[in-house]
Amino acid sequence: MHKSLGASLYVPANHKDLARIANGEKLPDARSLIFCLEDAIADRELSWSLFNLSVVLANMRGDVTAERFVRVRNPDVMARVLAMPGAEKLTGFVLPKITRHNFETYFRLVRDTDHVLMPTLETAEVFCDSEMQQLRAVFEGPGVRHRILALRIGGNDLLALLGLRRPRGMTIYRTPLGPVIARLVTTFRPWGFALTAPVFEYLDLPELLDQEVLEDLAHGMVGKTAIHPTQIGPIEQHYQVRPQDLAVARAILDDASPAVFRMDDAMCEVATHRAWAERLVEQSHRFGSRSMEGETS
Repeated sequence: MHKSLGASLYVPANHKDLARIANGEKLPDARSLIFCLEDAIADRELSWSLFNLSVVLANMRGDVTAERFVRVRNPDVMARVLAMPGAEKLTGFVLPKITRHNFETYFRLVRDTDHVLMPTLETAEVFCDSEMQQLRAVFEGPGVRHRILALRIGGNDLLALLGLRRPRGMTIYRTPLGPVIARLVTTFRPWGFALTAPVFEYLDLPELLDQEVLEDLAHGMVGKTAIHPTQIGPIEQHYQVRPQDLAVARAILDDASPAVFRMDDAMCEVATHRAWAERLVEQSHRFGSRSMEGETS
C-alpha cells in the first residue's frame, strides 16, 4: 500500500534557518522536508551549502517527526553527504534526473544503509514508454524495490525539455505533461510504485493550486512538492478524508459486507475497491478528516 506523503517542502541547503527547520523548531507542521543541493543551489554556493548541511546534520535531533531527505546534485555530492556525521539521521535521498543508466551509481552508495530513495523522473527518457518500462525493471531489481519510497515527477524540467513553461491560468494536467503524467501512473502504479506530483510555482494563485491538488489525487499521487511553507496547508487540506468517504472505505473493508452493495448512491465492490479503501483509511490516520465545508476533525 502506498503511503501518503502530503506536501514535501524544498529547503535550499544554504538556508540560514536550516538547523531550526531540520529540528522542527521552525515550520513544526511540515511532515516532509527536502534539503536541496541541486537546482536551488548555484555552482558557486555548493561548497558553502555542503558545509552548512554538515553542521546541521551533526547537530540534528533524531526524534523529530518530520521525515528529512537530501536532494543531491550528483553521485559525488551524495557520497560526500553520506560521509557526514549524522547522515544516518536522514530518512533518505531525492535523486535527480534518474534514468536506467545512472540509477545503479546512486544505489550502490546506499546499498548498505537504511536510507530510502525518491528518484526523480525529469529527463527526455520520460517521454519514451519503453525507457520507462526498462527503468521500472531496474527498480524491481533485487534489494531495490523496498528502498523506493516514491517516484517524483519533475514537472518544470520536463516542460523545459519541451521549451515550455506552465501557463499561469491552467493546471499541469492541461499542458502537454497531462498525458505524460497519466502514462507514468499506468506504467508504475500497477507494479507497486507510488508517484508524487510536480511543484506548483505560482504563489498568488491559491484557487488554481486547490484545483491542481484535486487532480493530483484523482491521478493517485501520494504527495506534492511545496516550494513555500504557505503551500503546505492548502495542499494537505485535500489529503484530509471526507467522513462520508471514510465510512464507505470502512464498509468495504468490513468482513461482514456483501461482495457488492450500495452506499452513498454508489456501487461498492469489495474486491475491486479494497486497495482504494485501505489507502483512504491510512490517509485518514495521517491527515485526519474534514467535512464538506472544510472543517478539520
